[in-house]
Amino acid sequence: MFPLVSLSLFMPLLGAAVILAMPRARAPMVHALGIGTATLTLAGTLWMWVRGVQADGFSQVEQIDWMPAIGASYRVGVDGISLPLVLLTAALFLLTLIYSVRVRERPHAYVVLMLLLETASLGVFLALDALLFYVFFEVSLVSMYFLIAGWGHEDRQRAALMFFLYTLLGSLPLLLAILAFYLGAEVSTFDMRAWIAQPPLSGSAAMWALAAMLFTFAVKTPVFPFHTWLPAAHVQAPAAGSVVLAGVMLKFGTYGLIRFALQMTPEAMRAAAWVVMVVGVLSALYGAFVALAQTDLKRLVAYTSVNHMGYIIVGVAAAALAADPALRTLALDGSVLQMVSHGLVTGALFFLVGSLQERANTREMERFGGLLQQVPRLGWFFILAAFASLGLPGLAHFPAEFQIFLATLGVAPAAAVVVLGIVVTAGLYLRAIGKVFLGPLPAQWERMPDLGTRELLVLTPLTLLIVALGVAPAWVLQVIHRTTSTLSF
Repeated sequence: MFPLVSLSLFMPLLGAAVILAMPRARAPMVHALGIGTATLTLAGTLWMWVRGVQADGFSQVEQIDWMPAIGASYRVGVDGISLPLVLLTAALFLLTLIYSVRVRERPHAYVVLMLLLETASLGVFLALDALLFYVFFEVSLVSMYFLIAGWGHEDRQRAALMFFLYTLLGSLPLLLAILAFYLGAEVSTFDMRAWIAQPPLSGSAAMWALAAMLFTFAVKTPVFPFHTWLPAAHVQAPAAGSVVLAGVMLKFGTYGLIRFALQMTPEAMRAAAWVVMVVGVLSALYGAFVALAQTDLKRLVAYTSVNHMGYIIVGVAAAALAADPALRTLALDGSVLQMVSHGLVTGALFFLVGSLQERANTREMERFGGLLQQVPRLGWFFILAAFASLGLPGLAHFPAEFQIFLATLGVAPAAAVVVLGIVVTAGLYLRAIGKVFLGPLPAQWERMPDLGTRELLVLTPLTLLIVALGVAPAWVLQVIHRTTSTLSF
């Protein structure tokens, strides 16, 4: 069988190698190679989407012995949970590379790091070997550290170090949990499919492993109170780095929560689900209220990410609690769809904030006003993305959040208080729109240019996807549902 999954996974790495072999290539050529590589990667993931997933288990599996003495192999494949995230990752990386064509400071290193990060990110969602998963999980930290430290803003070194230390230390408990699974399994293997089919741990051992995994994924998602690295990383990262961090890398935590915690320690997760639910509710409400207090537009968007990722945590906890398979499926469908919609919506918002900062050299909302009349394209794109973020029907977040809230109401009615986050999010975005785009236009912004071709090439497909996912989500939900409807735990 043609190794489509592996080719799509390592295509960015191949492109990075080509760029490294051309040290004297000029910046336009380097960016063209990066965009071409990302385009081929997206084409490969689209082909994977056309191939589809089977109703039970993993599809398109490719396997090669890696370290047979310890049962570690190169195993990759997809199911209905990972395939939408793989497609989202490939699409966002292509758009970030298009957006970054103006980078002239060390373009070789910048594009190589972006392509390395793309392979690492795809690997997290494609890996079916736990050791391989952990390798990709860690490599992604290195790439993002250098992107923030090398091309970020004024306090980038401190933010990059905080990001790296928090997430590196946070990932160590996951390694301990993986080793516990390996030692507890009847057969010495790191095959995640075997651990899902027959969970290796039970009782107190499973609970300790779950606690380790919950800590890692809480830091990575992140949820309150493990979120403190996120605002600094977002604010100091370049716009493209913020898009990848929010749109792709935050999903490592929620994806791992489903793949590892829910599927490999189902009984322990069910016992701890109320704690996870409370953390998700607190995180969603905390993110919304803290975002309401922000004056920096980028920090505002960063804290709304904490809010929306909290909804996903609530959905996963509801799935663990649900005795009714229909409610369990509903909660997981909504959670996975929310991961996709969050990547699209928050990605668009960070692109727009980055474009605004390029023009004004500030993100402080109080310094703006009336920009809709001067930069109408930027203004209307931002308004649509903001309405999507606050859950307006017909846009991407609504079908995802509606399913999460409906399942939560059926399982834990008291936790439905999390819907207050939508009210607060609506208020904070309406306030931001009013301060930045409405009212009188300050004289200093009268020459501000509107979005150019480069930015329109990035924002137009994102906006179309946001609308398509809101109006007709079935094209993604059908893929997700083929897996979530067969899960039993």
